[in-house]
Amino acid sequence: MPTLKQVEIFLNAWADAMWSTPLVILLVGGGLFFMIYSRFRPYRYFGHAIDLLRGKYSDPNDPGHIPHSQALATALSGTLGLGNIAGVAIAISMGGPGAVFWMWVTAIVGVSTKFYTASLAIMFRGKDADGSVQGGPMYVITEGMGKRWYPLAVLFAVACTIGALPLFQANQFIQLLRDVIAIPAGMATADDHFTFDLLSSAIVATLVGLVIIGRIERIGRITVKLVPAMVLMYLFMTVTVLFTYAADIPATLLLIVTDAFTGEAVAGGSIGAVILIGVRRGAFSNEAGIGTESMAHGAAKTQQPIREGVVAMVGPVVDTLVVCTCTALIILLTGVWQSADGIEGVTLTARAIEQVFPETGIYLLLVMVGLLSFSTMVTMWFYGAKCTGFLLGSHRQHYYTPVYLALLLGGAVVSMDVVNGLILATYATMAIPTMISALYLAPKVNQAAKIYFDELRANKR
Repeated sequence: MPTLKQVEIFLNAWADAMWSTPLVILLVGGGLFFMIYSRFRPYRYFGHAIDLLRGKYSDPNDPGHIPHSQALATALSGTLGLGNIAGVAIAISMGGPGAVFWMWVTAIVGVSTKFYTASLAIMFRGKDADGSVQGGPMYVITEGMGKRWYPLAVLFAVACTIGALPLFQANQFIQLLRDVIAIPAGMATADDHFTFDLLSSAIVATLVGLVIIGRIERIGRITVKLVPAMVLMYLFMTVTVLFTYAADIPATLLLIVTDAFTGEAVAGGSIGAVILIGVRRGAFSNEAGIGTESMAHGAAKTQQPIREGVVAMVGPVVDTLVVCTCTALIILLTGVWQSADGIEGVTLTARAIEQVFPETGIYLLLVMVGLLSFSTMVTMWFYGAKCTGFLLGSHRQHYYTPVYLALLLGGAVVSMDVVNGLILATYATMAIPTMISALYLAPKVNQAAKIYFDELRANKR
């Protein structure tokens, strides 16, 4: 029977092996290919994305389950999670300020990647055993590439059922709840907190269960309200930090750029290490090329694949260029990253916010983290359940729910290093079939995009 330390070493070795140079080339290089192959055309239609989100082109009779706005909100609730708060803190702790630059790069190229993967999610929707329309990389592979590629679809589905588990979200939320509420109130100590962790995660599991009973329709209605509120709240906190440290902003932005190409702030001074950490965290944050968000976009009510591709482009902009940058600036401007003393994850971000909001900041962050982790947990259940339905049949996908809720309890009490290794490794595994299918079917998207954008331009004349 392997020890916890042996499991931790194995999972982190697996994650490091998966997130090596070939995968970075696949994700970033693939995104660059999509940018060039599309001739940057999708980037000109962010205004059209806003029109689609406002419902200007919506038809309630179109196939699908939820409108464009709810599809994007659901996808964002899966990406706007603790990866934006704890993940950025981990990236800076491990890779220094330069890692943030490479997160930006993944977002910029991720716009084109999401355009292709979300368009394909509509273009090659399949039907489950109950006859319901479903989208996602596993259906893109089987419907678009043929049955002989079925093993690639299975690889994605298996990895997703593991990668979608709420271990990271539960672990970091309960950690912050413990540090902010339990230990100061005497309900737990730094060395004795198992009972508090278990009871807290049981309450969270109950609340998540109440939402997921309503399936994607209820998830869409909740996330379309939560996501804008979360982003606005975080922007308020960040703007306050920017005003407080306004004089340091130019030097901080310069530090991000220069450190990206020197690696001075990372152990060993390796530029390659900075790039790997930044790309790894950027992909974990915005999920461009990972494939999970395609399941949310594949549920959109539309007959036009390109419309959902355009909507999906908004995701990396909001997730990484806005929210992750907010976290990075909070940590770097306050200077807490230079004297972390072993502090990592969400606790490092909490220390930074306390510098500006000494009385209320930690509670604002607790609310923010609670909303982020909760919305991510309900969305990730949808992803895992859909993949379980693909593997075992839609009439058996409900078996995933008790496992998912049980692991909400487990994620709160295991080591973050174990959680981090497992989730990163499975995310990397998901990227392989997602990017292969997107590259293989990219000509189909270009053909549909040319027709759609030409018609759109003609109708505006």
